[in-house]
Amino acid sequence: MRFEQYPIAEEIKQNLAALGWRRPTDIQYKAIPHILNGEDVLAVAQTGTGKTAAFAIPIVHRLHTTKRSARSEGVRCVVLEPTRELAMQIAGVFQTLARHTRVRVLDLFGGVEQAPQIARLLKGVDVVVATPGRLFDLHAQGYLPLDEAHILVVDEADRMLQLGFLQDIQDLLKRLPRRRQTLFFSATIDADIKRLAYSLVRSNAIRIQISPQDPVSKNVQHAVAFIGMDDKRFFLERFLREHPEAKVLAFVRTRVRAERVQKAMERVGLQTLCLHGAKDQPERSQTLEQFRSGTVRVLIATDVSARGIDIPDVDFVINYDLPEVAENYVHRVGRTGRGERKGQAIAFCSPEERPLLQRIEAYLGKKIAVLELDPETYAETLHLSEDVPDKWRDVLSEIEAAEEWFEKKRRKKK
Repeated sequence: MRFEQYPIAEEIKQNLAALGWRRPTDIQYKAIPHILNGEDVLAVAQTGTGKTAAFAIPIVHRLHTTKRSARSEGVRCVVLEPTRELAMQIAGVFQTLARHTRVRVLDLFGGVEQAPQIARLLKGVDVVVATPGRLFDLHAQGYLPLDEAHILVVDEADRMLQLGFLQDIQDLLKRLPRRRQTLFFSATIDADIKRLAYSLVRSNAIRIQISPQDPVSKNVQHAVAFIGMDDKRFFLERFLREHPEAKVLAFVRTRVRAERVQKAMERVGLQTLCLHGAKDQPERSQTLEQFRSGTVRVLIATDVSARGIDIPDVDFVINYDLPEVAENYVHRVGRTGRGERKGQAIAFCSPEERPLLQRIEAYLGKKIAVLELDPETYAETLHLSEDVPDKWRDVLSEIEAAEEWFEKKRRKKK
């Protein structure tokens, strides 16, 4: 079935055609009819399957066709997101699909001045895509009434739980109309997520699960290379030099390590970007835009950007550090192999990270192929030339100094 055959507004069909979207993905095919009918939906779909459009398309249609004019008379849909980046991205999808319709969309998140957001709310908004903190702030101040919000979307529900937003979700329910449509979307499912889902949706909710046996897109090829912790930077340098035209997203465990790796790469003449939660919102937005556009083709990031960020044409995801939570591996590698594109995920696994790799493989239900390293190549990587030790001496000294400074700071806090 093609989108042009769906019972949705012509304006939305035109927007879909402009995007080059001709046929729905599996999650869209299964979810859109039920959402159009006003039913509750509980959906589990892996990253990169098009689940945002699965709820955005029918919501925009329903709001557009029930409005009598372009004027908005109150927020009618709340989409709850765990991070600022996701709120911006999902709002962007809504805005694209709502072009030439009567639907107005606004993203709400903290870390920026609230005055422009309040001004937009006062002009009239139909859909707010928000993080919990700013949503509640503006509601408490009286700028965001929720008594007409008859559609609730809890997106990235597993991440919401992981970040401790359960109480926020429960508090939000008290402010929404009792008779509402609830759409619950999650990339993974476990006992806690099931309990939350069943507490939100009606008993006759439609349950949809896509590819439950394999949480990772089949378009992603996986490999793991066993590398010493201190050798990872050398291998990242070599990899980037061997793939100069590739768009590469490398994940590290902490923001301190993200800064270190970025400096290490720049010391050897490789331009990279760095993204982590300590950066302010304008800097984070600029960084993502540079990476999206390809101005800079390498991004070193923590898990703040692993979840739901739609960055086009990522060729490689490198797990420079393996994630401590196995399901985060799924969200990280989901940044590549999106839609119909192929992608590759490579993990750098040190001896001390072997238990993490075992947990990831158990979560995936399969072994990850081992990337065999030729001994001569391995040696060559560690000794690219006689000036390598000098080239890295300053970097290593800087790392040791930083580690000492952070350790002293940690002790003082205790």
